[in-house]
This record gives sequence, C-alpha cells and structure tokens, in this order.
Amino acid sequence: MELENKKCVPCEGGVPVIKGDDIENYSCQLKTNWDVVDEKMIRKEFLFPDFVAAMGFANKVGDIAEEEAHHPDLHISYGKVIVELWTHAIDGLSENDFIVAAKIDAIEE
Repeated sequence: MELENKKCVPCEGGVPVIKGDDIENYSCQLKTNWDVVDEKMIRKEFLFPDFVAAMGFANKVGDIAEEEAHHPDLHISYGKVIVELWTHAIDGLSENDFIVAAKIDAIEE
C-alpha cells in the first residue's frame, strides 16, 4: 500500500527506530525529496510567493497532523515553511513520519 493511503499508528514508544537502508527504502516511496538529518528526522523546505500562501499550506499540514495524530514541527516565515518530522516517543524515525510526509507531498499536487 502506498504511504499516502496508510494511517499513522499511535506510538507511545517501544517501536524500533528506522535506520540505514530502511530510511532509504521509505524515502524512495516519497514523491519529493526530503532531507534526512542524522538518521533521526526528515525535513523539507517549501517555498511560496508570500506569507498568506505559506500560512495556507501550514494550515493544510496542521489538518493532516490532526487527522493522523502525528504532529510535525513547523517553522513559518515569509514565503517559506520548513517541516520537520520525527517520532518524539522513540527519538527517531518511524513509518508514521513517512506517512505524514507522503500526505504533505500530496498537498502540492
């Protein structure tokens, strides 16, 4: 099943952290490139023509986060939104992070 069609599973810890080749396998399933930071986080910068468009995008990301109960860190500035995803309960990456990234990528379509 494509990541975009999956649902996040609540994580309270105890789930193995995704590392190494598994990160690459999940990353290859995303429609756009996300930066992998220290094998602990995926991060992407989205550019927009103005602050209103950036806020509109950030609100759509917020809707996805609420629906999936998996919340990224958002950094919003004029014409730019930086999205950072990792699973706080395990201090690393889980499938949930890639599911939310795939759903965020679908916003741009």
